[in-house]
Amino acid sequence: IILYEVIKVNIYIVRHGETDWNVEGRYTSRGDIPLNETGIKQAYMIKQKLNNMDFDRVFSSPLIRAYSTAQIIYDGNIIKDDRLIERNNGDLEGKLKKDIKDKIDFNDPNEKRFNIEPINDFRKRIYSFFDDITSLDYENVLVVTHAGVGIYARCYFEGEPKNGDYSIYKMGNCEIRKYSINKKIALHRK
Repeated sequence: IILYEVIKVNIYIVRHGETDWNVEGRYTSRGDIPLNETGIKQAYMIKQKLNNMDFDRVFSSPLIRAYSTAQIIYDGNIIKDDRLIERNNGDLEGKLKKDIKDKIDFNDPNEKRFNIEPINDFRKRIYSFFDDITSLDYENVLVVTHAGVGIYARCYFEGEPKNGDYSIYKMGNCEIRKYSINKKIALHRK
């Protein structure tokens, strides 16, 4: 006989604080853009909200805007994971969104213009990350990442948006989403 215990795994997902490129409406992906003054203040507000949390693990995108946010929120060890990096916007990087005349369908698996990272590749790496952390025996996990990753994290936990509008899943700067899943842990055999 195998005895099991059911634990609740809480995953807190936080988008990084504001950057100047967010304010200017620029495409930002792999560019290592730092937090601006507002973004730093936002991160400290999240630190206050999560102050009583005891995290088993903290993961972050290695990009400075996410990693700096994680460092403000959490004083311990932060594990950088490349799967949490924002989707590569290719030739759109740094360009003003309002200046791009061709509307890009970022959710179309066949969209290849501007050398953007294919959506299926992007989704696969995000799902791989969440498959890994949900398979481990942690009770509280903090993940600090980017807007695009947050969209597909929400798809992972909640399913696709019913109306097909992925923009409604986008997180604001320093927004928190919490997901809880029940997990069976094998204790021992009798």
